[in-house]
Amino acid sequence: MGASMEQEKNLQTEQATALPEKRSLPIYALFLANTISLIGDRLMFIAIPWLVLQTTGSASKAGITAFFETLAVVLSSFFGSQLLDKLGFKRVSILGDVASGIAVMLIPLCYETIGLSFWQLQILVFLAGLLMTPGSSARYALLPDLIKLSRMPAERANSLYDGVSRVSGFFGAPLAGVLILVIGTSNLLWVDGATFFFSALLLAWSIPASKAKPREQGQEQGNYLQNLKEGLTFLRGTPVMFAIAITIMITNMLDQGMSGVLLPSYGQKILESPVALGWLSAAWGGAAFAGTLLFAAIGHRLPRRLTFGLCFCFSTILRFFALALGLPLPILIVSYAIGGVAIGPINPILSTMEQELVPAELRARVFGALTAMAFLGMPLGGLIAGFLVDWLGITPGILIFGGIYLLSTISLLFNPSLKGMDQPKRATITDGIQ
Repeated sequence: MGASMEQEKNLQTEQATALPEKRSLPIYALFLANTISLIGDRLMFIAIPWLVLQTTGSASKAGITAFFETLAVVLSSFFGSQLLDKLGFKRVSILGDVASGIAVMLIPLCYETIGLSFWQLQILVFLAGLLMTPGSSARYALLPDLIKLSRMPAERANSLYDGVSRVSGFFGAPLAGVLILVIGTSNLLWVDGATFFFSALLLAWSIPASKAKPREQGQEQGNYLQNLKEGLTFLRGTPVMFAIAITIMITNMLDQGMSGVLLPSYGQKILESPVALGWLSAAWGGAAFAGTLLFAAIGHRLPRRLTFGLCFCFSTILRFFALALGLPLPILIVSYAIGGVAIGPINPILSTMEQELVPAELRARVFGALTAMAFLGMPLGGLIAGFLVDWLGITPGILIFGGIYLLSTISLLFNPSLKGMDQPKRATITDGIQ
């Protein structure tokens, strides 16, 4: 009996010693850095289409701009995983923010000095999108190791990560609307560029140095296409993740058309105010933050598939069809707020499943492939939305996009591939901050 108790005590001591020292600062610093960087994204996503609509009056040109911006995101998503493998997650997150800040600041610099034609704007927007995505992917790839370092429950950490990301819309969108009126659209982009530099400094100071690489030393890194194929092969062999990735690819395409063209056009032509547009986005982002906090508290008790499907459908109805009905602004804001609460659980559920199912050594490749699939249709979303507005009008465009969106999300409740959402295979996360 005494020997058995001694052995058990020794085992508990060994297990406690094997755990890394608990450190909470890095994960909270990551939350803050991501929020700041995404506030910058929100400023740009409102400023750029508003600048195009203001200077050209063409929804089609706003759609073309959205096409080049998201095309760059798709390309960097496909080929950025190799960069994460070679340089590590921390370095890429810092370098990505610095490069994004420089690219964004080039837009107002050229506009205010040598002038900026439409085709030149497309080049700079493409460059900004190309440099922005690796940093964003690297910050997300840092999260699993920081969760382990902080010993925070995964559902809670992913809810907070997504929540602080969504709250950036709550602050960034109305801030963008006010700043457009006060300092002008081009000057707003100077503020946007500064947010990326602040995020880079925060990450450089707070994230621990790398202890390991996603691939062990001496193991073949492979080329870009091999890495991409490896990530896509893993997804294809995991039906639940592949089915969700296809759905997200469709809904992201429609979201891009909505946020890049339909909603700015609605704000300019119908609401006639960038501030009103900002309040709608703020209601959505702030309520989505509340939704993620609610999910953080009770999400581990909820059935994932049912929660995922119903929340997606409900938020679609409240966002697209409320606009199509032409409701007054106060009612629209309330509708967007309720829809935002409903959308809150979506990303935390996705993130938790990805971290449970993807081995650490494949993380950069699989996350890169997931991001690429998610963004694959987005260039077409903005382009199609722009021409729909010019040909049919704003309200018919919203109805068409909303109808397709609702059909896609309803399918989540009936797709047999998603039966495994509530019982995923848990993967082991290895030690080390990349």
